[in-house]
Amino acid sequence: MIKILIIDDHEVVRDGVKKIFEEQPGTTAFGEAGTAQEALMLAREEEWDVAVLDLSLGSRSGLEVLKMLGQIRPQLPVLILSMHSEEQYARRAFRAGAAGYVTKDSSRAELARAIDKVLKGGKYVTPALAEKLVLSLNRNSQLSRHETLSDREFEVMRLIASGKTVGEIAALLSLSNKTISTYRARILEKMEMKTNAQLTYYAIHNHLVD
Repeated sequence: MIKILIIDDHEVVRDGVKKIFEEQPGTTAFGEAGTAQEALMLAREEEWDVAVLDLSLGSRSGLEVLKMLGQIRPQLPVLILSMHSEEQYARRAFRAGAAGYVTKDSSRAELARAIDKVLKGGKYVTPALAEKLVLSLNRNSQLSRHETLSDREFEVMRLIASGKTVGEIAALLSLSNKTISTYRARILEKMEMKTNAQLTYYAIHNHLVD
């Protein structure tokens, strides 16, 4: 029996992942978590063969959850299933310990292939992402400015670029306004910018916001 832990705050997505495997031969058991807290509790209480994780989980970044899952269950392969394009998050996800990355507009067949690959101990990347990774290695170029940001700084930068205020970001990430303002100042310094408008233009131009 394969045990799959599905972590997504949308029930329809969790049902969709379950449906793929209910149509396959063999027996599969599922665990479902709609929040980071539920996911970490289930990871502690039971052993799983694979986890399917969304990167957007309300107040908790999926990247943080990914790192915490790695601490709780170091051998658990985690497949990222995200609405965010590969350019936005895939490199960060793999650095944080992901075993694979697919977007939510992928076909059912691709998702099934990805889960099968990580279940067998492999890494799953789409052909498009693999090509980008090879090209970036061949270029041996400097990192893009946003790639110098920490995961939390990157998250805050994206929220600023999507039009959210300091107060809204603080509430969303369960942090203080002062902490978010500190992050904003650090982000502007690293990005060599002075205004939110410059950040927003950069984020849109580089496809970092949806």
